Amino acid sequence: MSDNYTYDAIVVGSGISGGWAAKELTEKGLKVLMLERGKNIEHVKDYINAHKGPWEYPHHGRPTREMKENEPVLRRDYPLNERTWGTWASHQESPYVEKERFDWYRAYNVGGRSLLWGRQSYRLNREDFMANGKEGVGTDWPIRYEDLADWYSYVEKFAGISGSHEGLDVIPDSEFLPPMPLNVVEKDIAARIKKAYGGTRHLVIGRTAHLTESRPEQNRVQCQYRARCWLGCPYGGYFSTQSATLPAAMATGNLTLRPFSIVKELIYDKDTKRVTGVEVLDAETNQTYVFKSKIVFLNASALNSTWVLMNSANDIWEGGLGSSSGELGHNLMDHHFRVGAAGEIEGYEDKYTYGRRPTGFYVPRFVNWGDDKRDYLRGFGYQGSANRQGVYRDNAEMGIGAELKDAITEPGPWRISATAFGEVLPDHRNRVYLNSEVKDKWGLPVLEFDAKIRENEYKMRKDMANEMAEMFERSGVKNVTTYDNDYALGMGIHEMGTARMGRDPKSSVLNAHNQVWDAPNVFVTDGAAMTSASCVNPSLTYMALTARAADFAVEELKRGNI
Repeated sequence: MSDNYTYDAIVVGSGISGGWAAKELTEKGLKVLMLERGKNIEHVKDYINAHKGPWEYPHHGRPTREMKENEPVLRRDYPLNERTWGTWASHQESPYVEKERFDWYRAYNVGGRSLLWGRQSYRLNREDFMANGKEGVGTDWPIRYEDLADWYSYVEKFAGISGSHEGLDVIPDSEFLPPMPLNVVEKDIAARIKKAYGGTRHLVIGRTAHLTESRPEQNRVQCQYRARCWLGCPYGGYFSTQSATLPAAMATGNLTLRPFSIVKELIYDKDTKRVTGVEVLDAETNQTYVFKSKIVFLNASALNSTWVLMNSANDIWEGGLGSSSGELGHNLMDHHFRVGAAGEIEGYEDKYTYGRRPTGFYVPRFVNWGDDKRDYLRGFGYQGSANRQGVYRDNAEMGIGAELKDAITEPGPWRISATAFGEVLPDHRNRVYLNSEVKDKWGLPVLEFDAKIRENEYKMRKDMANEMAEMFERSGVKNVTTYDNDYALGMGIHEMGTARMGRDPKSSVLNAHNQVWDAPNVFVTDGAAMTSASCVNPSLTYMALTARAADFAVEELKRGNI
């Protein structure tokens, strides 16, 4: 790293939004320092498990007893496994406190969760930006769909989003690459659902940040259908910091990347009401550094960006920088899920699937939409797929010997399943705050969580199961069953809110351009900024907000306003 500790801009975090901030700011000519608290992961070279077969793992990819004992949070769900071991943040090094259960799955390394995300990519719709204001929930978004539409198009063209044009207001179309196909069963079920509901419900291919056409100018090759995305894609088939935004930023010659750099606090000047830089703790040496800049982009992920704000300017505001409204740390949201339906499909015995498609189907929201009214607010969409059962299906006739050999040469019956993802309302009671009695590995205070789903979400979950079951039954699916599995906030890994945008500094942390009201040269453009959650995956919105804010920041710098 250069001995020059002064930059035009500092970007805190290197995940999806941090990568975009670095790309946009460097391409506009700024000298940028990107700080990442974890290790570096270099594209291709450091994807150490990307080509391994299941048999090459000592425990066939499953978590060991020691892993389960040492990682009590990761063991709650799929992140704890041998294949991605070491990529998800360790609770031993970076603990947190749960007044109410919250499953916090983090990735402390260059690229963050852009290497691990599900890649489903949807725009928020017009109603999503207006619902809070109409319903008197939380606070009104300070922007509308029209303010972000061109920025959605901008980031989609670069990231590469495959999907089908549907012309539906509930899921606005994107700038699409050719879609991946629905399989034969999904196509038929889609047609039956459309007919059964008079064209008011739809089943479409999931929109995903995977290339279906190669991008040689980005050195990215179209998806290879390997189903090893979470191990890093050596082909750059899906969008990540490593495959897309970081190379673009590096190519400018304007970026300095510093891993193992934990941002302790923003340095605030009470006379100018600006942040002059950041204080960093080197995660390897425990040495402290101060880096200065004209602007700071906080992109450490929703909760860590809020942690940085809470731990800054405490001599001015007890609750930290951005807390003057009383909303910093509040209005924590996620998407509640793990509820849906499944069933069997007769026929199609002569049909099978080829390849490992990295997306399934999507059923857009239809409740509380148009003429549909429920006894709760907002709605949900479904993600699912239809597949033939494989060798490990329940089959009492498989036996041993010849019977076993005959049985495993034939695939089983077709099944279809779908899981709902529902919107969680912003609620002031759902919050995080600093707990100074518990420290992490580096002696820093940790976050404590006091948040849970409430009456509106519980009402919604009943429909999330029953509506899918009804759709399956009306489209000819047999033996349909519903499920509602264990869910706690955080499990969706879509944490949002805690430093929301708004129109009034008395009720929000950020303004319409993602600037902290209390320090206008600080921008927060990750999930912390979200004013409401919608029911679609949020990452595409983070990208668009970041590109928009970066453009604004550079113009304001030129004008001398920040």
